[in-house]
Amino acid sequence: MPEYVACLEPDSLRFNMDSLFAARWQMGLSLAFHIVFAVIGMAMPVMMVVAEGLWLRTGQPVYLDLTKRWAKGTAIFFAVGAVSGTVLSFELGLLWPHFMEFAGGIIGMPFSLEGFAFFLEAIFLGVYLYGWDRVSRAAHLLSGVMVALGGAFSAIFVVTANAWMNTPAGFRLVDGRVVDVNPVAAMMNPAAGAQVLHMMLAAYMAAGLAVAGVHAGLLLRRPTNRLHRSALRVALLVGLVPALAQPLSGDFAGRVVARMQPAKLAAMESHFDTQAWAPLRIVGPIAIPGGLSVLAHGDPNATVVGLNDIPRENWPPVAAVHVAFQTMVAIGFFLAALAIWAAWLAWRGTLYQSRNFLRVLVMSTPLGFLALEAGWVVTELGRQPWIIQGVMRTSEAVTPMPGVGVSLAVVTIIYIGLALIVTVLMRRRVLQTHA
Repeated sequence: MPEYVACLEPDSLRFNMDSLFAARWQMGLSLAFHIVFAVIGMAMPVMMVVAEGLWLRTGQPVYLDLTKRWAKGTAIFFAVGAVSGTVLSFELGLLWPHFMEFAGGIIGMPFSLEGFAFFLEAIFLGVYLYGWDRVSRAAHLLSGVMVALGGAFSAIFVVTANAWMNTPAGFRLVDGRVVDVNPVAAMMNPAAGAQVLHMMLAAYMAAGLAVAGVHAGLLLRRPTNRLHRSALRVALLVGLVPALAQPLSGDFAGRVVARMQPAKLAAMESHFDTQAWAPLRIVGPIAIPGGLSVLAHGDPNATVVGLNDIPRENWPPVAAVHVAFQTMVAIGFFLAALAIWAAWLAWRGTLYQSRNFLRVLVMSTPLGFLALEAGWVVTELGRQPWIIQGVMRTSEAVTPMPGVGVSLAVVTIIYIGLALIVTVLMRRRVLQTHA
């Protein structure tokens, strides 16, 4: 434990706990805000490129109009995502200095690579926005592809760093000192693959469905509008295909959690007693005998560790983690069912005519983001009380400096203002149509 914690007087210790509370809230708020704009800025270039590809193939002006609208949206969300991401990077050092002192040399590599990916995305976004009449059509389309890839790799590198916090690897501790650092092994930690896959699918699902829901609402008012019909088709392709794969990636991620973070799994499932044939609780008293053992370890006879066999001081906030997990799972299966419904309507040729489907799609607009936020609650709260699983507690990493509550209030006001600005810009620059 850092020396400053060991020598604190009672009043200072209480102040440190207040700082911990404020720092956690500020970091959580910043992450919750940033992730929305980051994933939209990551998924919109994919829709933009698909729309441009359809324009190049068909020559239909509606796809060119759609491409340029989504390009404006991409620029808006890229800018706001860059601002909120910069805030997060400063908060890591200012709010959690002992974490960065310990982990900076271990996970610096993915953060550096994320910086390269960000600049790649920024450069090609400039080419895409201002190169319509200055580069060939093939080069312009390729620049859009590079924007999409830059956004994807930015997310991948950041998520691998977060996964390291869940399953730290690539170093050894000798007498409290970090030695034998292997940044590649740290980046390729045991949770990295599952967490990256789950996050990427969730990002495209959430953003695609949000865009589809907006255009579905506009189609209910203008059923024959070609722009909204075309936008709906592209957005559903981007959003609902990942929705079908998400339950499978969730199963993969859950098995990694079961192996590496048994306390998190127990909190997710509200599982208290260590047992073989552990039941999978669906709703209230409804349970599938052996279901949790199968999902966690692939064997109904496998033993699943319960919270009662874990020291109480190492328990996550069980109720919050469990509710967030149940919310994420319920939404995931609902959206997978929605994807099947959409595919069936498209096969019948009645996708745009089914007003019931369009209404459900409108009501589902925020669900992907709700599932995304719930998933991050599970990831972050489920790791508590550790900032680095089994290595450093969150209370050991927080800044000893005063004034965290003030910065929390300032950041909250800034984020509310940014959200309002983005809403106005999107309505004026992207959604307005006279067709």
